[in-house]
Amino acid sequence: MPTDSSATRGRIRDTAGQDQVVAAQTAPRRRKLIAAGAGGVALLAAIAWLASGWMGGGRSYDASRIRIAEVKRGDLVRDLSADGRVIAANSPTLYAIAAGTVTLQIVAGDKVAKGQALAVIDSPELRSKLVQEESTLAGMDAEASRALLDAQIMRANARKALDQATVERTAAMRDLERFQRAYDGGAVPQNDLARAQDDMKKAEIGLAAARKDFQLQSAGAGLDARNKQLLAERQRAVVAEQQRQVDALTIRAPFDGQVGQVQVPQGTQVIANGPVLSVVDLSRFEVEMKVPESFARDLGIGMPAQVTSKGAKYAAEIAAVSPEVVNGEVTARVRFADGKQPPGLRQNQRLSVRVVMDTKRNVLMVERGPFVEQDGGNFAYVVDGGSATRKPIKTGAASLDAIEITSGLQAGDRIVVSGTDQFDNADRVRISGE
Repeated sequence: MPTDSSATRGRIRDTAGQDQVVAAQTAPRRRKLIAAGAGGVALLAAIAWLASGWMGGGRSYDASRIRIAEVKRGDLVRDLSADGRVIAANSPTLYAIAAGTVTLQIVAGDKVAKGQALAVIDSPELRSKLVQEESTLAGMDAEASRALLDAQIMRANARKALDQATVERTAAMRDLERFQRAYDGGAVPQNDLARAQDDMKKAEIGLAAARKDFQLQSAGAGLDARNKQLLAERQRAVVAEQQRQVDALTIRAPFDGQVGQVQVPQGTQVIANGPVLSVVDLSRFEVEMKVPESFARDLGIGMPAQVTSKGAKYAAEIAAVSPEVVNGEVTARVRFADGKQPPGLRQNQRLSVRVVMDTKRNVLMVERGPFVEQDGGNFAYVVDGGSATRKPIKTGAASLDAIEITSGLQAGDRIVVSGTDQFDNADRVRISGE
């Protein structure tokens, strides 16, 4: 047995050879495990990326298709800039007072002085009516003069009757005194004295009647003469009005200026109250501009403005604001301050107008964009890395290029100011290329 055991031990091999064989067999398996581990890591990374994309929004939007602006602090100047059209503040259209043939003495664009004849209208009907009214006035003046003469004659006759009654009373008084002395001396009977007394009373009655008749005749004659004079004055007013109309057949310039449009050709017939031409006051121009409805309620009469012409700026002010809205716009008129206006202005010339409404100091603001109108200024998409989150905000005053942020954001935040319509009000979206 020992011999066998020794022989058996002599046949047992060393394990070193086995270790080398095992190492050679496990090398490919390790590479497979490493490859599988790398694949798992890649799969986990892909899953994480997809999860991040899913959490950042269901869809991805290209940053080049949206506009992002930063919220910052600064002075918000609420101003309004618009192109205006030069119009004449005083540009009346002159009309024909009667139908007739027009003879023009100017052409469009001529400079004219106040009172200068511009056109003459030939109206035989109007001139004939003036002659008729003048004839009527002459007849009424004659009647008024005759009434004055009749009044003088009536007063003279009444005065004559009064004077005669006075003389008769004086004579009756003398007779009464003579008969009274004779009666006292017993030279005449009582009947003669009584007759003298009766004559005296008769003379007094006649004098009183004559005096009353004189007053009435004088008053009546004065009323009749005054009535005739009033009729003549009335007719004189008719003639004056007719003369004014005849004078108005010659159309004259109401002020120093320039002839605008001539609306009737030379030598043509014009209807009564028909337009003939217009005159522009070159010393008074205004600028008419269209203002968006959202700014119209902030405009006020007298608000300062600035008009730019050929690079120079001129002070102005709001002169009028239309009370009605047309196509979402309101018409406003700007008047130059202190009468200082750009030289060489013309009708319908285009000028730039800027109206400064107010300035808010050190406010939180951001660039104005379509997001204000799309969400009513109540929401904004705040950009953080590659995603944007929809947050509620509140806005305040607005200008043409900026809007005030009163709450919901802070300085340094970046928000999407345009292109939010494609987000479809999602709570969170992913932005690629940011």
